[in-house]
Amino acid sequence: MRALLLSASALTAVTFSAALTAPALAQDTAKIAPKVMVITMFGQEAKPWAEGEKFTQQIKLAGLNPEYPNVDCTDEGLCHMTTAMGFANAASSVSAMALSEKFDLSKTYFLIAGIAGVDPKHGTLGSAHWAKFAVDADLNHRIDQSEVPDTWETGSFALGASNPTEKAKWSAGTEVYALNAKLTDYAFSVTKDVELLDGDGAKAYRKHYKGDIATGAPIVSMCDTLSSDTYWHGIKMALFMEKWVELLTDGKATYCTSQMEDNATLTALKRASEAGKLDFNRIALLRTASNFDRQGEDQTALESLKSESGGFKLATTNAYRVGKTYAQTILTGWDKWQETPQTDSAK
Repeated sequence: MRALLLSASALTAVTFSAALTAPALAQDTAKIAPKVMVITMFGQEAKPWAEGEKFTQQIKLAGLNPEYPNVDCTDEGLCHMTTAMGFANAASSVSAMALSEKFDLSKTYFLIAGIAGVDPKHGTLGSAHWAKFAVDADLNHRIDQSEVPDTWETGSFALGASNPTEKAKWSAGTEVYALNAKLTDYAFSVTKDVELLDGDGAKAYRKHYKGDIATGAPIVSMCDTLSSDTYWHGIKMALFMEKWVELLTDGKATYCTSQMEDNATLTALKRASEAGKLDFNRIALLRTASNFDRQGEDQTALESLKSESGGFKLATTNAYRVGKTYAQTILTGWDKWQETPQTDSAK
C-alpha cells in the first residue's frame, strides 16, 4: 500500500496538468486511437510521465475526476490519464475514458503504472513488479475475533463461506482478475535490466529488514498484487493477505504488492471489453514499491508506519522508467503490435 506521505493540498499542487505547460485542448472531432494508454492514480505518479513525455494533445473528458480532467497524448501515440485514488475514483474515471466516443481503443494497449507497498520477501524499496493476478482484499465476510473458534487464524472469510479455509460459495465477480500471462512475461523480459533509481535513505531504512531481497538494491520481477480501499500495514495483516491471495486463486498467485485501485480499474476495463470497446488481453499491470507492507525486525507496526523509508521518489521514478521501456517497444514496433500482442518477440 502506498505510504501516505503527501497532504491533499500537496497532491493538488503537483497535479498532472500543472506539471507541464498545457497544450491547447484538442478540437478535432475525429476519434483518437492511442497505441498505449498509461493509467496512473495521483499527481506524483503522473509527474514523471509529464516531465518525460512531450504531450501535444490535451483531451478534456467528461466523467474524469475534476483534479485530473484530461487525457494527454503524444504525437507518437502514447496517452496518459490519472484517476485519483481509491476504488470509486479508479472505476469511474477509467469507465469515463474507456466508454468515451472520443477514443478508438480497439487496438490500444493499457499500462497501469503506480506505486505500492511490498512484501519484503519479494521486493524492496524502489523495486518494480509486473502482476499476472490482481486480487480484491475487501470483498469478504468478517466476524468478531472473540467469536472465532481457536482453530481459525482470522475472522475474515470468502463471501458465502463459513470459515477462512473455504472458497466463496458466491461472488461479486470482481474478486480476481487474471491478466494476459504472455504479455506480462514479455513486459518483464524487456524491462528486467532497466536501471532503477536507488537512494541513501532507502539503503539505510532497509537495515530494519532481513533477507537479500529486502536489504538489496531494487529489482524488476513478476509477482501479484492485492487491491484494497483500506490502507493497512503490519505483519499480522500482511500474513492474512498472503493467505487470502492464495485462497482466492487456488495457489496460482503470489502476493507481492498492495495498492488501492487495480481491481476497480480492471473492472472498468473488463466492462468496456465486454462492450466491444477494447481488448482485455492488452493490459499490463506494474506496481513499484514505495514502502514495505509490514514492520522490520526491530520495529512495531506503528513505528514502521510513521517512519520515512526513502522509497517514495524511487517508486514514482522507477514506475516511469520501467513502464516507458515496455511501452516504447510497442510504439516502435506498432506495425506488428497493432494486430496482435507480439509476446514471442521478447529480447
